[in-house]
Amino acid sequence: MEEQLTKKQRRELKKQEKQELANKNRKKEQNKSLMMWLAVIAGIALIVWGIIASSGDNSSVNVSSSISDIVEQDHVKGNPDASIVIMEYSDFQCPACKAYFPIIKQLMSEYSDDIAFVYRHYPLTSIHANAEPAARAAEAASVQGKFWEMHDKLFENQSEWSELSTKLAEDKFAEYAGDIGLDVDKFKIDLGSKAIKERVKSDSQSALRAGLNSTPTFFINGEKIKNPRGLNEFKFFVDNLLQR
Repeated sequence: MEEQLTKKQRRELKKQEKQELANKNRKKEQNKSLMMWLAVIAGIALIVWGIIASSGDNSSVNVSSSISDIVEQDHVKGNPDASIVIMEYSDFQCPACKAYFPIIKQLMSEYSDDIAFVYRHYPLTSIHANAEPAARAAEAASVQGKFWEMHDKLFENQSEWSELSTKLAEDKFAEYAGDIGLDVDKFKIDLGSKAIKERVKSDSQSALRAGLNSTPTFFINGEKIKNPRGLNEFKFFVDNLLQR
């Protein structure tokens, strides 16, 4: 009985009882927190399910069609009627896109009759401040029939303009316009026009509809591929398709 315990034993007993009570309370709190988090997770799951369910037909957009089909506004190099269509979603300020630029150029020099190469804009504006202005520069050059000349100029000189302010970058683009023989005054007007901005936005929206989140992204005949590690891997894809 408790009265038979020594003072020390009574102290130890009370200490043990307090510890057991504290443990019991802590378990109650942990269980309460667990239940609360389970409720939160269940709520989030229901919300996500609701979004997916409510999206219905919108989530089943024919991504393959929006990617593989060449449309009138597309910039196409090579043979537009070729059975092999390579499509690139790219960002002129993206270092990786620049690294692929000479690879694609060499590929097209070897397979110009067998491939339709399509370039589409996907400026990653959250990390590349001058990517969208650069895309507009290419489109402004396209108005005067020199998209590919400006395309090449932008990649070849990426280090010159990528870190400039947007105003200075646009001045540099106007300089390139002169270098490739454009009417510079007209180029400057087109560079800031609503039509050109909408043209770039249209490509970006098609990338978003396809669920893309990085550049460069390549498609061959509508099928997204893992970025080839070099020219030989690109040629492997092409040669396999040509043999079918």
